[in-house]
Amino acid sequence: MCVQSQHCWNWQHRCTSDRENQAKSSRGGCYFNALRRSTLLGPMSLRRVSFELCTQRDSSGKKLGSDHFLHFASEIEHIEEQMARDNVHFIRFETTDIHGVSRSKSIPSRFFRVSIYGVAMPKGYLELTLIPRDHETCHVSASSFNCDIILRPDLSTFRILPWMEQTARVICDPFMVMGNPLLTSPRQIAKQQLNQLWENGFALYSAFTYEFCVYGIAEIVNSKTISFPAATLLSNHDQSFIQELMDGMYHAGANIESFSSSAGPGQMEISFHPEFGLGAADSAFTFRTGIKEVAKKYNYIASFFTENGFYNSGILTHSLWDSSRQHNLFVAGAPDLTEIGKNWLAGLLTHSAALSCLMAPTVTCRKWYGGCSKGSKEAVVAKGAWNDNSCAFNIQNHGDKGTWIENQLGSATANPYLVLSATIAAGLDGVKRKLTFQEASGKIQSSTLTKAGMIPLKLEDALVALQEDECIRDALGDYFVQYFVNIKQYEVETEELDVERNKFLEYFI
Repeated sequence: MCVQSQHCWNWQHRCTSDRENQAKSSRGGCYFNALRRSTLLGPMSLRRVSFELCTQRDSSGKKLGSDHFLHFASEIEHIEEQMARDNVHFIRFETTDIHGVSRSKSIPSRFFRVSIYGVAMPKGYLELTLIPRDHETCHVSASSFNCDIILRPDLSTFRILPWMEQTARVICDPFMVMGNPLLTSPRQIAKQQLNQLWENGFALYSAFTYEFCVYGIAEIVNSKTISFPAATLLSNHDQSFIQELMDGMYHAGANIESFSSSAGPGQMEISFHPEFGLGAADSAFTFRTGIKEVAKKYNYIASFFTENGFYNSGILTHSLWDSSRQHNLFVAGAPDLTEIGKNWLAGLLTHSAALSCLMAPTVTCRKWYGGCSKGSKEAVVAKGAWNDNSCAFNIQNHGDKGTWIENQLGSATANPYLVLSATIAAGLDGVKRKLTFQEASGKIQSSTLTKAGMIPLKLEDALVALQEDECIRDALGDYFVQYFVNIKQYEVETEELDVERNKFLEYFI
């Protein structure tokens, strides 16, 4: 079951938490005010106010400095030149919700300069929560839920969308109006984890591989049945669709390295070229929206939802590098990992129970875990092995390409920013504590007696594991974890009240 945009949660203490968060926002507010004044007054003002920002800090705590602000001004001028050259009339300010689905507000390009400090959006568009009341939902009157937030653009992500008419997009980070980051923002959490990695002397080089399905327009859609005629990809009449998809994604910033048909009817697999930092998740986010828009132009429907009978995976391939991005710290020569690589893998195994509910976040997509085991079980063992696609963590070494780990816990429905964040948090914990494989199979002190290295088959058990995993909870933030758990618990409770397949296809399409 999926959470719809018209629904909201009755979440106690939200009002208090938001007021506490806003009290911490003085530096962020200063930043926004300076940006707003400068953009309203014009390009010369952009430089005049740079001194105000020299002592300000970004969301990771680093000083911005005058060089940063001059670069920011240069980016604005470059974007305006690009919009004029390519006749861009509209700009879409996009951000991700908790499910990895794009939420956006579009503006005419003539208002770009006055919008670079951010555009307003109702907070309820991103914090999607529910109240059961006679199988209906109603809006909560809490001021914290009904207030506006600010979508602050990351100008480095500005791209013209080739499949849209005269339209560009920029990925945004959501902030409260006083300037502090929204604590439930998956992209903000990913940036924080990448900063933690950098502060410990590391960098992440990663890429996603997705399976998804492309169907023809639905023949029957009702509360009981959905029937799609399979669309055979890679046939001659579909080449134009494939070519527009691949070329368009490259120009939109999502660099697809390879693509092929997959096992299911209408199923396809794509792999991205690896990138350092946040780029891997940004590319995945771009693709998840773009594929649906391109597909509709050809009267297809693209879906990442895990349908009964076969599975759409969302694999995060990654390797750990030094902060200078010169050396792969996993490379020791096959068939072995370096000590730091073993520690990282042990961290992934140790926290696999908590990771699983972030990476397989629906009741349906977790069925794949159980399909790999025989008999009736409540959990399965998370394993790591060399060149074994049946393992949760598949270690690969292809000669000159180096060594990497494929995190195969993920479903294609998972939010890529949360997959990236949780993987970093678990792996870094293993490195910091120098965990070994033996420790990764020991018991966690838990009321559910969940063992490290075990993956619960039930979503509700995985949610308990997430709440009891102090490392992952601290990394993502208590506020976010409680929010995520509340949403998923409601989905579990109401699974039989809605047709889950219908809800997800409607939402993720």
